[in-house]
Amino acid sequence: MKIGIVDYNAGNLTSVVSALNHIGAEYIVSNDHDTLLRCDKMIFPGVGEANWAMDQLKQRNLEQTLNDFKKTGRSILGICLGSQIILDHSEESDTKCLGLVPGNAKLFSSKMGLKIPHIGWNTVEHSGQGIFKGIPKDASFYFVHSYYVEPLDKNNIIGITNYGINFCSGVKFENITAFQFHPEKSGEVGLQLLRNFVEE
Repeated sequence: MKIGIVDYNAGNLTSVVSALNHIGAEYIVSNDHDTLLRCDKMIFPGVGEANWAMDQLKQRNLEQTLNDFKKTGRSILGICLGSQIILDHSEESDTKCLGLVPGNAKLFSSKMGLKIPHIGWNTVEHSGQGIFKGIPKDASFYFVHSYYVEPLDKNNIIGITNYGINFCSGVKFENITAFQFHPEKSGEVGLQLLRNFVEE
């Protein structure tokens, strides 16, 4: 089982690689279309600004790679910015995104009176099944974000977190699973989630 990690100059690759090393997963970090398409599963990480990240993907033809990989039916895991730009659109710089998952990325309202970005540990309400197997329902994960995922179909929500509002922190659509938090920075519960992704 080889995991392809998409390298598009906008991913938190060091932490993802460190986490996969910790759980003994086989992986390759690449920005090459053919190399990534030969992998069994794909991790699509991301930090930074949506419009800039989309430009990086287009420059490397990785927009096409992600679309082609999705069509194979093999599993994709999006992380943080990677959970946002898989959607149709982001409010950040009014960005047209990949359109792999129907929905939009929305900015937290300053009217909530809470600090933006949302940074730190927060709980994720989840079913305890599937990719959350073996993870306590009161487990906390590490977040750093100003925008959040809003899928078109609420049935695609698999994780909910409260920060002024209840927002979607985990989404699953067809063969794509994505999280607003950073499992690779979330200690043992994050490592367990990554194990589940690799082994499922």
